[in-house]
Amino acid sequence: MPGNLPPDVASFVGREGELTLLGRLLGERRLVTLTGVGGVGKSRLARRAVGRAAARRDGIWWVQLSPLRDPRLLTTTVAHAVGLADHSAQPLDEELCAWMADKEILLVLDTCEHLVSEVRHLAGELLQSAPGLTVLTTSRERLGSPGERVVEVRPLPSEGPDSDALTLFRARALAAAPEAAAAVFADPDRTRTAAEVCRRLDGIPLALELACARLRLWTLEQMAQRLGARFEVLADTRAAHLPRHQTMRTAIGWSHELCEPVERLLWSRLSVFTGDFDVAAARAVCSGGPLAPSRVERVLEGLVSKSVVRRSQERGAGARYLMLDTIREFGRDWLAELGEVRSVADRHAHWYAALSQAADEGWMGPGQVDWYRRMTAEHAQLRTALEHLLAADPAAALEMAGALWFFWFACGHVHEGRRFLERALDEAPPGGAARAQGLWALGLTMLLQGDMDPALETGLRCARAAAPLGDPEPELRAAYLRAVSVLMPGDPTTAIALAGPRARAGHGGRTSGTGWLLCRLATGYALCDLGRYEEASEEARGLRESCAELGERWLRAYADYILAVAALGLGQHGEAARHVRAMLSGKRLLGDRFGIALGLDVLAAAVAALGDGELAARLLGTGHAWWRTVGRPQMGSPSLTALRDQGERQARAAIGDAAYETAFLGGTEASTG
Repeated sequence: MPGNLPPDVASFVGREGELTLLGRLLGERRLVTLTGVGGVGKSRLARRAVGRAAARRDGIWWVQLSPLRDPRLLTTTVAHAVGLADHSAQPLDEELCAWMADKEILLVLDTCEHLVSEVRHLAGELLQSAPGLTVLTTSRERLGSPGERVVEVRPLPSEGPDSDALTLFRARALAAAPEAAAAVFADPDRTRTAAEVCRRLDGIPLALELACARLRLWTLEQMAQRLGARFEVLADTRAAHLPRHQTMRTAIGWSHELCEPVERLLWSRLSVFTGDFDVAAARAVCSGGPLAPSRVERVLEGLVSKSVVRRSQERGAGARYLMLDTIREFGRDWLAELGEVRSVADRHAHWYAALSQAADEGWMGPGQVDWYRRMTAEHAQLRTALEHLLAADPAAALEMAGALWFFWFACGHVHEGRRFLERALDEAPPGGAARAQGLWALGLTMLLQGDMDPALETGLRCARAAAPLGDPEPELRAAYLRAVSVLMPGDPTTAIALAGPRARAGHGGRTSGTGWLLCRLATGYALCDLGRYEEASEEARGLRESCAELGERWLRAYADYILAVAALGLGQHGEAARHVRAMLSGKRLLGDRFGIALGLDVLAAAVAALGDGELAARLLGTGHAWWRTVGRPQMGSPSLTALRDQGERQARAAIGDAAYETAFLGGTEASTG
């Protein structure tokens, strides 16, 4: 079954009543919200519940909203999570509603309390449009939507010797300090002390986990005594039991007091990160003062041992870390007390801006796949950095957004990239290389959205911005924008005049530069449209050789595509299939949905011409499913549509209409994950 569920939690304890209730509600109701205080276990309960839920034809999809700070990116975040890398210029909420309309999906929106009104609106639109959709949300407060069924997640029962809270405490204690915990639970009196600790912590799972981490340093009795003293400080102002949110804050505050000073400092500075992060980023952003860069990793491991920070990936070069929201919020308050919010946010933003520049420089090379994976992992941090720079340093924001052209254009973030680039271009001062680069990146997003007139105008603006720079590369990039803007609607002759060999020679520049190579790509497409297949093959072979020398994969795959289209035109159907399979291999490595959709159409045409109508029909059905994830089929291009239709005609002729429809439907049901 398709989906993207995070790993289940092995040490999940209790909640059988809630799980039974949720199992029934997810089969009967279309909108269910889990509410409760921070740290009570809403996300874990949701994960366990959907893992037990009945299968959905189109999958169970998990959307983590905790790192999201800009409400305007909510729809983009949901669309990307469910596999809709929409390239249409239409409003994305409309496209998402249309895409979900005929699907049977269970959608989990996790951690919604900071986006309640936006989630309420989007969930309402989706539920109205998609009869087969069920939405489960987790939030500290209800959405307030019509038809919403609210389930309050209460703390674990903490009374009695066999309580769920004590069971969880035992599991966490054995994980944190096995020998000490074993001694505790071998002694009935000490077990009763542990039960009292659970009661004082109100059975809140996160509070229990933070307490268990102290068993590495203290006996259970020392912990109980100090915890009791900490809670009694509030006894004069609170009658009877502490409210649960106060219990959680108190437990976190107690853990904070027990940290070493440098651990507290790192805790507060780490609160600037949204989502997970690696050691290099923590060192660059959080060092300073008493926290030397060389100490950051050791101090970070100390916070891991205290359950303040968690590992989202295991040790090693790829190790990543994260903070739960409740703990991050506490650290953010202390960062404000230290007066460091702006300075740490500046360091965070400039670290990720520098990373973006390095990725731009490395994209057209052998590290391309690694950069794709790394920048995908850093998506939440890139957003946070750009949002900060837009307010604090618009010129730097424009440089960063322009450097991320490949992330917006090649990695499936077109809507988001266009929004950031338009904002940065509006805010940044005029002129300079950064503006030419930003205009080029903006034009690329317009091309993928099929917004050709604005893309052509942006290409002209880009050319004007590039002219005073004395650098052929931005001029070539502008030429590519203009060429594709006229090529896609059906004017290959003008495209060749703008990007062909004579035009490239007129600009000069490096023949291995991105602009030069993209112009070769546009020329190859245009020559195919004109039926000049031998010339197209020559352009594509030259492009492919240049990309191979660079160690580049993304553009090389498009060279294979042109070779496949040219081979089709020359009647070399087996050769076309070979080239397009190579293209699809490269595109899958980089998650290029647009490229995969293009390639499937060509492969179907080649297979149909070879006489296998059933496989061609299945490929066209699968291609149709991929096109639905990127917007308009064939981008509205006459030549792309004609090529696709050619494959359909040949497949129908080979196997008949009824068999074609059956095979096509089978292809559309194939997963695009």
